[in-house]
Amino acid sequence: MIWDKPWVYGPLLHLFHWRVSLWLPLAAQALMVSHLLWLVLRVVRGVAGPAWHLALCAGVAALTTAPFTIALLMPDVFAPVVVLATFLLGFGAPRLSRGEMAWVGLLATVGIAAHLSHVPLALALLVVGTLLAWRWRPVLRMAAPLLAAIALLLVTNLVGHGRLSLSPHGATFLFARLQDDGPATRTLQAECPGRGWYLCAFVDRFPMDSDVFLWVPDSPMNRDAEGRARFLGGALLSDEAREIVAETLRREPVAVARAMTLNALRQLVTAEAGDTLGDDVEASTGSRIREYFPAAETARYAASLQLRGALPAAAAPFFVPHAPVLVLGVLLCLVGLWRRPDPTLRALLLLVLLGCAANALATGGLSKPHHRYEARILWLVPFAGALVMAGTRRRV
Repeated sequence: MIWDKPWVYGPLLHLFHWRVSLWLPLAAQALMVSHLLWLVLRVVRGVAGPAWHLALCAGVAALTTAPFTIALLMPDVFAPVVVLATFLLGFGAPRLSRGEMAWVGLLATVGIAAHLSHVPLALALLVVGTLLAWRWRPVLRMAAPLLAAIALLLVTNLVGHGRLSLSPHGATFLFARLQDDGPATRTLQAECPGRGWYLCAFVDRFPMDSDVFLWVPDSPMNRDAEGRARFLGGALLSDEAREIVAETLRREPVAVARAMTLNALRQLVTAEAGDTLGDDVEASTGSRIREYFPAAETARYAASLQLRGALPAAAAPFFVPHAPVLVLGVLLCLVGLWRRPDPTLRALLLLVLLGCAANALATGGLSKPHHRYEARILWLVPFAGALVMAGTRRRV
């Protein structure tokens, strides 16, 4: 178990690749999302024919950021899965079998637990779904995966880190954000050196970019004042970070809330594909691929456009329709809500739109705005807009 991520997505990847090929989990992710879109189409329209399904999948693949999320072997793929699964659990029971509902519940549970930002996302979706459904059975179906995911996180963190906690070292990330925004830096300046914090030795270096603080080898988190490397520096720092964050919240609650809000708003419009396509992937994954995968797979990896630095240019033409299609999707969703559509379609539209806002708050507000954080979920807006154009469900 590594200090900065839940122990969920890694084992899930292994379930599909078995150190044979990374194309297998990629295919599994694509099939998972495709099946959820099929179920949503059936619930909204009453029937999910192959022609409609293939047309929607082709449109999503060609015109939105979806393929850049679904083909990325990171837990980001589960952000839209959590939104779609919550909708199906709350409003799809009349159209889905018990087996399908159980499958969707399992996907939702794994998806929520796979990334810590999905916990507040799922909570926000539950609140919206409760207001829309207002019946105890649908609410329980939407709440069950969130409760199960919380239990899974608590148990795995207890086993792996010895702490019964949702995020044993999450305070390190929040400190990184707050020192970058300023409030935590002012706390250090006011309280050091009297509090005796380890970070007091570096107070003159703050504020710094949060990514630099977390990941650059010579940052205060990863190298001490004498220049010695700190193995698992984020874990070592988490208790102190928790104390500094608590003091910062006590001293400047308004400034913290303002910074989080501005970061969330910035995240909402920071959503271009492509920030994961660079050749810097070699630094974090290359040695592991060569160590654990067969020669044929490592040869494919070495020959890839990404490793040769050619992938961003090759992918750039696919980015052209993303912004106009997204704007069109937003307009279609708003038109659909204005027309007072079928309640099931209205629930999907509201969950998608408010889910995108909640995702921005959970990622940009609590961590740092990155393009992939919002690009991973905003493709649901054009998809929902296409369903508005398709019309409400037919009675069958």
